[in-house]
Amino acid sequence: MIRNPGGEGGFGKLYGLDLPGVKEWLFCPGMLFRSTGKWWGDRGRRNRPHEGLDLLLYRDQEERVLRLSEATPIPVMSDGVVVGIIHDFLGKSVIVEHPVPDRDDERHYTIYGHTRPQKNIRAGTAVKRGEAIATVAPPGRSAFPMAPHLHISVAWAPTAVSPDHFNWDTMAVSELLTLLDPLPVISCRCRILVNDDPVCRRL
Repeated sequence: MIRNPGGEGGFGKLYGLDLPGVKEWLFCPGMLFRSTGKWWGDRGRRNRPHEGLDLLLYRDQEERVLRLSEATPIPVMSDGVVVGIIHDFLGKSVIVEHPVPDRDDERHYTIYGHTRPQKNIRAGTAVKRGEAIATVAPPGRSAFPMAPHLHISVAWAPTAVSPDHFNWDTMAVSELLTLLDPLPVISCRCRILVNDDPVCRRL
């Protein structure tokens, strides 16, 4: 399945994932929002439905299938302010707050997980779309046998939310946040593969 640039409800105009050399992103089913299965290891069940989207595989302009590397700079997808940086099981997650146009109280949040933030990125830092805020975190000493990748979550809130509420154990059931499927929100071209595709089986 191929999805084209542009999102639902105008979100595609707000969020763009601009990485040089990427013609289209490739997703195995376990990488998608609310997936209950793993794309790594034993391909078993996740402890809870996936809170976002895992970006790892892409096809370049020469039709080669490549992986994100640990040196890949991660650009912020929309203007905003960094409101927090929290630890996750592979690296750190950078939380960026975005105002909602024409709605003073509402907020969107993008969370960039499994990263190594740039030294100048901290709570309170204003960022512009396309600015590199981190690189992909290396596997390090993680007990999870998975390739380095970027996790993205997108959330909506009726009012600004304290960074204390961004906790990976409770984020999906928070009464203050509504997690959104990133695919309709992000303006990018992508292809969703099937589990038995050779690209997915090699992970």
